[in-house]
Amino acid sequence: MTPQKVEWLNTKSAAAMLGITPRTLYKLVDQGQVPGYRMGRVLRFKRSDIEEATENFRIQPGSLQHLYQEAP
Repeated sequence: MTPQKVEWLNTKSAAAMLGITPRTLYKLVDQGQVPGYRMGRVLRFKRSDIEEATENFRIQPGSLQHLYQEAP
């Protein structure tokens, strides 16, 4: 079995994959929702981590009822 090669993304590419701005990506990294790696003076992201984060952001059915229920 050969180890998988890690595909590294820069901040702009990782943010684009998630459909967010780099500033929002920095916030998600700071909150621990997306792992980031400091390499010298730059941040890098594993493509597999970004793909996993995307799945973790999935909304569970029935969790948004408070947004569309009519007031009594």
